[in-house]
Amino acid sequence: MKLVVQVKLAPDAAQTAAVGRTLQAANEAATWVSALSFEHFRLKGSVRELRKLCYGELKAHGFGAQAAQHVIKRVADAYTTLRASIKAGNLGPEHSKRRHKAESKPIAFRPDAAHTYDDRCLSWNYDAQTVSIWTLDGRVKHVRFACSPGALKQLTEHRKGESDLIERDGRLFLVATIDVPEPEVFDPKGFIGVDRGITNLATTSDGDNHTGRRLGRYRRWQARKKAELQARQTRSAKQLLRKRGRREARHATHVNHRISKTVVAVAQHTERGIALEELGGIRERVTVPRDQRARQSSWPFHQLGAFIAYKARRAGVPFIEVDPAYTSQRCPRCGHTERTNRRTRDDFHCRRCGLAGPADHVAGVNIAKRGATAWVFVNMPDPTPAQPEPVDVTCDRPAVGGSREHKRSLSGLSQHAQSFSAE
Repeated sequence: MKLVVQVKLAPDAAQTAAVGRTLQAANEAATWVSALSFEHFRLKGSVRELRKLCYGELKAHGFGAQAAQHVIKRVADAYTTLRASIKAGNLGPEHSKRRHKAESKPIAFRPDAAHTYDDRCLSWNYDAQTVSIWTLDGRVKHVRFACSPGALKQLTEHRKGESDLIERDGRLFLVATIDVPEPEVFDPKGFIGVDRGITNLATTSDGDNHTGRRLGRYRRWQARKKAELQARQTRSAKQLLRKRGRREARHATHVNHRISKTVVAVAQHTERGIALEELGGIRERVTVPRDQRARQSSWPFHQLGAFIAYKARRAGVPFIEVDPAYTSQRCPRCGHTERTNRRTRDDFHCRRCGLAGPADHVAGVNIAKRGATAWVFVNMPDPTPAQPEPVDVTCDRPAVGGSREHKRSLSGLSQHAQSFSAE
């Protein structure tokens, strides 16, 4: 299981100048290679073609062999990602403005964008907590880095592959790849359903509620501050806007990490799996009032689900996504599904059997039931192929269509499948 660990570099003045100049030069070179690739191959430049076109020029500008290869590969990977996004429809239909803008000009790289280093260009000394890194001014050794004890242990035991050098707010970071072995998934004794929302960020089938009230106040305060900065229209105000946006994103990531860690810990302790709603395409399917559009679009629901998924894999906890349709309108006791069962956003009251409770808790219970059912069918062993029925060659009229018992069994199986799909 591949994860990343971020460490903060603490170089001195001379080391900072050398590393910073190299990062900026690498991104300028990537932008130049991207322009040549767009001029000669549009969006279809490959690593091999770009190497023939740009490798010698990069070497002449002081880039080593590995550094030049990484610059070329970054550009090729960027165009591969762009082609995949266009093919998947993420940039809109063929004649949309967003797609036309992406296709009409070469990809540009920010001066502080991440640059890739492999083990030939970057070496680690975990005991001294230093790195030796290649720069345009030569090899810079004994660059100190800082991280938590847990992150240092992960680096020592599981670091494998390339690392990315990035600059953020004037500080340098290394993002290293680690390969952690996945434990075997245990057989669950049940499932915990997790319902995600805006007012309540996550509500489990056990009744645990991770409310977003304090987060909502924090985000409204951030929105007011950003509106004040946007009204100034100055260069410093725009810099503060970007800085405040990154701070808000880090805060949301912290909240999602905390929620996902709690949910996975409860599931692991009780030997249960985790069932989550599959919320793909929610912006296209769900309409909300105008005053709630920004709240729905800005909160990272997908990030919370991704955190729960990878933490569950890392802990060996079964994880599955289920259909979210009518989870907050279906009665978990009698199965009655009706929109009026949920009279308000917070309250659920079944019109048939009278079951009442918090709507998010009811949705979590329905998600847990669907998760248990789906897990059984997903992990069901493949049935053995049916043996053909022997044909009596002495019979005057061979049977066409099977016996009555066979037809009754097929009819019962069809009814079972229809009832399961209705559930």
